[in-house]
Amino acid sequence: MDIQGSQGKFLHLPVMLPQVLKMLNPSPGGFYIDGTVGGGGHAQAILLAGNPSARLLGIDRDAQALAAAAQRLAPFGERVQIARGNFAGMAGMTAEQANGILLDIGVSSYQLDNPQRGFSYRQDAPLDMRMDTEQELSAANIINSYNEEDLSGIFYRFGEEKWARRIAQFIVRERALSPILSTGHLVEIIKQAVPVGAREKDQHPARRVFQALRIAVNDELGALEKALHEAVTLLKPGGRLAVVTFHSLEDRLVKEVFRWLALDCVCPPRCPVCQCDKKALVKVLTKKPLLPDGREIEENPRARSAKLRVAEKL
Repeated sequence: MDIQGSQGKFLHLPVMLPQVLKMLNPSPGGFYIDGTVGGGGHAQAILLAGNPSARLLGIDRDAQALAAAAQRLAPFGERVQIARGNFAGMAGMTAEQANGILLDIGVSSYQLDNPQRGFSYRQDAPLDMRMDTEQELSAANIINSYNEEDLSGIFYRFGEEKWARRIAQFIVRERALSPILSTGHLVEIIKQAVPVGAREKDQHPARRVFQALRIAVNDELGALEKALHEAVTLLKPGGRLAVVTFHSLEDRLVKEVFRWLALDCVCPPRCPVCQCDKKALVKVLTKKPLLPDGREIEENPRARSAKLRVAEKL
């Protein structure tokens, strides 16, 4: 979780840091991967805990994040390698087996607070939402070109938005008059579509749609599922995969993939002899997700929805 400084720079407030360090247990000589290095807060703590010889590969799609991480982690010299890319392709970035891998999922506070990135419904900005600014697909592309059914599906599937169909109808009607190119324009359409009496208490009416759009633009759930499987192949026996999520869709996916990876057989119950040849790859260390404590939530309100799940390679 990154926060934006007064000069618009990355400052890093790593979420659930004590729990992450306890579960990963960095040691001297160990090799670790931070698949969402962001401003480098978690990575710095992992390297310090593994002094004097732990090494780390930091990955991120966001060029601004990588620049901030490189600056913050520069004192560790050759113990750090920085790579730009999607964590779903981490196996193509290193052949070395890791002692621990961390994935801190979702949008960073820097991205939310930087108006030009277009992630926030609280500021009028270009309708963008790309974590990798070099990719072609943006939120504006989706809003202005996808048909009503596809828009409705995105809002419902990725945002669990009850008014998905009505919001999609209003968007299609409005864009026929003029393109929807700003977050402010989209917010006004959503406000028109969602009846005042039906809005969630203390929740912005555009929150779920913006979450859904961000997930769709960046293929977040698809990338996460691929990354979970890929991470396990990169771990040494006894190595641990720690995943911090911030909403139920992500957490549910991590829980389901961990459960699948921990299964020893998936044959039908009536099958007398195992024919699937599936073997458990991990042991799940968190039957229930670990949560931030009250003090952390007070200091960093955006941590309130964080959940940490951990699995260990067999």
